[in-house]
Amino acid sequence: MNILDNPSKDTWKKQLARPTFKTKQINKIVKPILRKVKRNGDKALFKFAMEYDHVELDSLFPSEVEIQAASAALSPALKEAINVAKRNIERFHMAQATPELVDEVMPGVVCSRKSVPIQKVGLYIPGGTAPLFSTVLMLGIPAVLAGCKEIVLCSPPSKEGKIHPAILYTASLIGITKIVKAGGAQAIAAMTFGTESVPKVDKIFGPGNQFVTAAKQIATKYGVAIDMPAGPSEVLVYADDSANAAFVAADLLSQAEHGVDSQVILVTDTEKFAKRVIKEIAEQLEDLPRKDIAKKALANSRAVIMNNAAEALELINYYAPEHLIISVVEEDEAVATIYNAGSVFIGNYTPESAGDYASGTNHTLPTYGYARNYSGVSLDSFVKKITYQKLSPEGLKNIGPTIEIMAENELLEAHKNAVTIRLKQLKKQKK
Repeated sequence: MNILDNPSKDTWKKQLARPTFKTKQINKIVKPILRKVKRNGDKALFKFAMEYDHVELDSLFPSEVEIQAASAALSPALKEAINVAKRNIERFHMAQATPELVDEVMPGVVCSRKSVPIQKVGLYIPGGTAPLFSTVLMLGIPAVLAGCKEIVLCSPPSKEGKIHPAILYTASLIGITKIVKAGGAQAIAAMTFGTESVPKVDKIFGPGNQFVTAAKQIATKYGVAIDMPAGPSEVLVYADDSANAAFVAADLLSQAEHGVDSQVILVTDTEKFAKRVIKEIAEQLEDLPRKDIAKKALANSRAVIMNNAAEALELINYYAPEHLIISVVEEDEAVATIYNAGSVFIGNYTPESAGDYASGTNHTLPTYGYARNYSGVSLDSFVKKITYQKLSPEGLKNIGPTIEIMAENELLEAHKNAVTIRLKQLKKQKK
């Protein structure tokens, strides 16, 4: 990790730049995949499975035998861990439900709002170098709780033509039955356009590589919503001498191992502490199975020395990290100052891994600075808020003149007339 010593504000953009995507080159690959799936449906999915996953599939769907075998393949300890995480995630997301809002804003004018589930949702679950069965929980549980009518889960098959058993087990556990053996941009295309076997969905959720990310962004041009724009995973740790350097190093490495284009940032007040953390990173790195990936991610990463706490927090808000860990003496003051972060982890004993797996919060979060204007996935992500209004005759009389004068001054006579014609009718009835 390179050390930046009190960088001036005008250098933050350059010094903290995230790894860039080669968007044009990626889109040149992704767009033809989308076109082929749109045109050829299931046939294209089978072809891409052979081309990209190196497997000749008999079916796009796992059989009942495969699903039952997946459960048997997992250890009792892992199944219990998944169940504990499920309970916590269900509890926290159930608590996010809001009752219908009803308010009589003036006599005879009643406005209301209620949550209505998005009918068809697609969940993309990576299954390559890291099979993210935890993401099945994070996306599937709120989709089920929201009452989405149809839930489609896509995950790439192995060379044996199977979806990872932990993904199958977790999907089955929470009641997802539409599971498709498709990965990459072709899976996003299938959920965007629909095929003979894969339903077209209204909104697509889930992380993925740069090709999946590009495909999701293109999907929005075809009337399909997505959870959020997203890039590689990232973490920023804000720590002082009260923090444990080994803990900080472990947290930084936990995100660096995600991918070579991940980025991790340490913000601290002394060079001495930064060097202690870097030393710990070097020692812990050697024991990691994914150390080669982590090493490449660390080349994109920074340790930033900021002597002034107010400026440090300003820098953090500027960076807008996906994950923010706060391990400083004045943690309450720091937390209160943060307004740009996907999810915040407070104190020495709150590793980012807690949110990734089992604390109950959702790990599908905005990356690449999008925490400035996007929230992470929640129960709200799977519903729409519909508003309603009902006016009684008295209500129309009370609010009608207001509407008439506003419409008249916007030169929208038909808008005004929609009120006027009703008020005239009420006057006739009164006579």
